[in-house]
Amino acid sequence: MPYTKRRRLVSSAVAVTLGATALAACGSESGDDDARSGPVSLTYWTWTPGMDKVVDLWNKGPGKNERITVTVKKQASGDTLVTKILTAHKAGKAPDLVQAEYQALPTLVSNDALADIGDGVGDAKSKFAEGVWQQTTLGTDAVYAVPQDIGPMMFYYREDLFKEYGLSVPATWEEFAETARKLKKAAPDKDLTTFSANDSGLFAGLAQQAGAQWWTTSGDKWKVGINDAATKKVAEFWGGLVEEGAIDNQPMYTPAWNKALNTGKQIAWVSAVWAPGTLTTAAPDTKGKWAMAPLPQWNAGESRTGSWGGSSTAVTTDSGNKDAAAKFAAWLNTDGDALNALAKEGGIYPASTSAQLSGAFTSPPEYFPNQPDFYRKAAEIAETTAPSAWGPNVNVAYTTFKDAFGAAAKNTSDFTGALDAMQEDTVADLKKQGFGVAE
Repeated sequence: MPYTKRRRLVSSAVAVTLGATALAACGSESGDDDARSGPVSLTYWTWTPGMDKVVDLWNKGPGKNERITVTVKKQASGDTLVTKILTAHKAGKAPDLVQAEYQALPTLVSNDALADIGDGVGDAKSKFAEGVWQQTTLGTDAVYAVPQDIGPMMFYYREDLFKEYGLSVPATWEEFAETARKLKKAAPDKDLTTFSANDSGLFAGLAQQAGAQWWTTSGDKWKVGINDAATKKVAEFWGGLVEEGAIDNQPMYTPAWNKALNTGKQIAWVSAVWAPGTLTTAAPDTKGKWAMAPLPQWNAGESRTGSWGGSSTAVTTDSGNKDAAAKFAAWLNTDGDALNALAKEGGIYPASTSAQLSGAFTSPPEYFPNQPDFYRKAAEIAETTAPSAWGPNVNVAYTTFKDAFGAAAKNTSDFTGALDAMQEDTVADLKKQGFGVAE
C-alpha cells in the first residue's frame, strides 16, 4: 500500500487495532473494477428511511445502463453501525458502501475501513459548500466519502411571543444573553431556552461555530483541543446563563421539554435545519407561530454556523468494485432526481447546494407556513458552515460530555471543569488505543 498522507495519519492506529492482517488485505486504493466486463452488484448499508426507493431510480436508470446494481441493507445508525462496519471489515467482509455520520469518518479511516475515492467522484466537490466537503477529506488530499445530508444550525423563536414581550431577534450571543434576561424579568415563569447537557452534538456545533478544532493532526500524531479557547468561551457563556438563572438547565426531548415548547414556557430553540420535524410533534399547538433566523454571532457582522447532524456515503476498502461504488455515491448525492427522492422518502436536508432550493425545498416546511423563504434562508446559512475537526474517538468525548456537563448543569457549577474532563478522557483513550498524541 502506498505511503500516502492518509497512511501517515493513521499508520499507528492501523498497526495497533488491526495488525498486519488488515494491511495485507487493503488491496489497491484505486479499486479492483477497472478491468471488469460483466455486471457489478454492490451492497449499501444505510439507515435512511425509503433509501430502497431512491436506489431503485439508479437500478432502473444510470445503474442499469452501466450494469451496476445496488442492494440496500437497512441498518441501525450511530455507534451501533460503526461497530458493525469495523467488525465486518476485520473479517474482510464489509459492504461496498456505507452511510456514515461525519464524526464517524475518522474512526473508520483510522481503522483503514474506507477507501480514498477522490478519483472516482468526478467534479462532486463543486456541488458542496467548502466547510461541508472538508468533513469528508479530514484535512487531507484524500476523499473518504461524498456528503449526503447536513444539519446547519439556526435560531428558532416564537414570533408572536417575541412581539408580545418586546424582544428583538438576537444577532450576537451578547444580545442573546440580554434577550434571555429581558424575558426573565418580564415573565419570570418563562425561559428563552434551555441548556441541554444530554446533547453533545449541539454543544459540538456551537463550539464549531466559535472556531473550535477539537481534533487536529501534527505529523503522524493526533492533537486534542476540546478545552481550547474557543470552546471555553462557549462553555463559559452557557454556564454563566445557567448559573444566573437566565435560562433553564433541563434536557431536551422529554415530555416536560415538549410541554414547555407547546405552552410557550420556552420561546426559543437553538437547533438545526431539521427542527421543523421535531417541532411538529413536540409543539403541535404552535404551528405557524415560529420563525427561523441565523445563529447569533460572536462578533457583529460575522456569518458562521455550526453543524448538528449529517451523514455521508463512503466506499469501503473491502469493496472489489470501488470505482463503481464511487460512481453510485456521487450520483446519489448530486443527481437532482436522487436528491428529490431522498428529501421525499428520507426527509433529509441535502448537502448539495443546488438541491437546497429545488424540488421539495421550493416551499417552506408545513409547520412554517408563515415563513415562505424558509429554505432560501436555510441555504444561505448552510453556505456559512464553519470547518469541523473530528477524531477517531468522538464517542468517548461525547460520553464524557453527558456525564460531566450533566453534573455541571444540574449543580449550576463550572462548565469549564467539565471541558477539562472531556479533554483528559479523550486523550487517555487515544493513548490507550495506541494512537500517537501530541501534547
